[in-house]
Amino acid sequence: DEFISSPPRKTVRFGGTLTEILLKYEKGDTTDFELLKHQLSDPDIKDAQIINWLHEFRASVAYLTKELEQLVNILLKLPWLRRSREVVEEYLGFLGNLVSAQTVHLRPCLRMIVSQFIPPRITIREDDVDISDSDDDDENISENFDTCHRALQTVARYVPSTPQFLMPILVEFFPFINKSERTLECYVHNLLRVTVYIPTLRLQILELIVEKLLKLDVSTPQQDIEDAEETANNCASQEKSTEEGLFDMEEDEDRTGNKAVSPSIERMAHPLAERLDILMTILFSYIKDVCHVDGKLDISSTKDLYRDLVSVFDKLILPTHASCHVQYFMFYICSFKLGFAEAFLDHLWKKLQDPNNPSVIRQTAGSYIGSFLARAKFIPIVTVKACLDLLVNWLHKYIDNQDTGANAYCDVALHGPFYSTCQAVFYTLIFRHKQLLDGNLRKGLSYLQSLNFERIVMCQLNPLKICIPSVVNLFAAITRKYQLVFCYTIIERNNRQFIPVVRSGTGGDLVQTCTNPLDSFFPFDPYILKRSKKTIDPMYQFWEELSAEDLENLKKPIKKGTSEDEDDDFLKGETPQNDGVVEITPNSYESNKRSPVSSIGSPADCYVPYPL
Repeated sequence: DEFISSPPRKTVRFGGTLTEILLKYEKGDTTDFELLKHQLSDPDIKDAQIINWLHEFRASVAYLTKELEQLVNILLKLPWLRRSREVVEEYLGFLGNLVSAQTVHLRPCLRMIVSQFIPPRITIREDDVDISDSDDDDENISENFDTCHRALQTVARYVPSTPQFLMPILVEFFPFINKSERTLECYVHNLLRVTVYIPTLRLQILELIVEKLLKLDVSTPQQDIEDAEETANNCASQEKSTEEGLFDMEEDEDRTGNKAVSPSIERMAHPLAERLDILMTILFSYIKDVCHVDGKLDISSTKDLYRDLVSVFDKLILPTHASCHVQYFMFYICSFKLGFAEAFLDHLWKKLQDPNNPSVIRQTAGSYIGSFLARAKFIPIVTVKACLDLLVNWLHKYIDNQDTGANAYCDVALHGPFYSTCQAVFYTLIFRHKQLLDGNLRKGLSYLQSLNFERIVMCQLNPLKICIPSVVNLFAAITRKYQLVFCYTIIERNNRQFIPVVRSGTGGDLVQTCTNPLDSFFPFDPYILKRSKKTIDPMYQFWEELSAEDLENLKKPIKKGTSEDEDDDFLKGETPQNDGVVEITPNSYESNKRSPVSSIGSPADCYVPYPL
């Protein structure tokens, strides 16, 4: 029965072996060769036929030279992935034989494999019109990807030079950012899988992925994402308000009681933000999987990945102005162990203090230090103090060198890194002063007094004039409360002497009021992508809005000799929840104030009243 039901083993329909056909073709007889190409190109070709042909081709790879490139291309277009297991195994064997005997076909083989890293498209046509063109949600797609990676590993095993030929192909096949979320998700996921078995390509692949993520990130300013979410929420509220009836009310109550979340709530309203959210989730998962073995942190693997990510950070992230989300891969890996966070801070510190680095890079490094110290919950206060000591000592030395010379005047172009460091220190103090003073107020105040903020604020370089107003005003309020330095006299003088900034351009001089002359931003401002923020939120220090009572307390200086038990609500306990909450979050993406040199706005001004 088995013999009768099994298909007969055929060579070709028209007689002759494959070797004979190829030899005839070399002599100029192309009839059988054309029939062979026709049969291999047949969309209805059966599994048994494919197996028979592949078996013969495996034995004849010596004949598949550069002159038969057209025939090899037909073989590479065979629909082998979605066939029986026997076809897949025979095809993998054929690929191994082909690339080992004829390396001239390596590139076409790699291109064929990489082209399978995205889900196929399904097109439904009616009356010559495409009515559907979507990703194929084949449940076997994961298995197909596994097979593709087996094929790539087979090729890499036979041809050691595979990585150098593969990387340009991976770059070429990367989908455009306006392709579907599923397409981008599958491709990035498969790229990261390649790094597991071809580790020499990991750095280049991470650079490629981060470069594409940055394009998505800078194409979707935070304000645009928030506007899209607000619009979507308003539309959803209007639709909900039009629904009437008892059943709808019961449904709403059930949803509220059980806190059920619909899938649409997880989606970002902004289409590019949705793509970025999915890809950042994949990147975070990859970092976690690489760094952990059996649920435990593997220090060696984490160190290797950290080095690669720092290299990517230096090359792509640091020179990119005002990206919102992509830089959080460094935030995440640093959360695994304090040593990595300290290494990252040390790396940024070296960038900041090195005079050989461009001023803009040094300024950005300062922004990263301040934002990282302020926002990372996993950085203990002892590390914060160590960093403040370094930064403040550097500021005092800078003042020693500059405050009495020819350049002892307020100028962003001359002293950009100084002002950026001042802002980092002020910003860190705003977020961390509670912890610095917690436990022993007297000891904490003594430490803050030792930093000698008064000299920094009073120096000829006048940092309060350059730093972002929201940061300056909060710093002034806190330092006044603890009688560290009285900034309001200088702020008032700066306001009286404020001169509009003149900027030259191709269209002539432009006179504008600039509220952010440093053009600075806070790289670890709140992360707002819905899915991936679940990874960041547990380790992220959110800003607590100040209530009217807190603002009132800031105006009252503490009395000398105050014990730690008399500390106020602003430093101890939670922010009181009452009416009249005033939003003064140091947020660098407000749309109401725009920097003249970029589309990224300055933070919202916060105004803390002070006595005249």
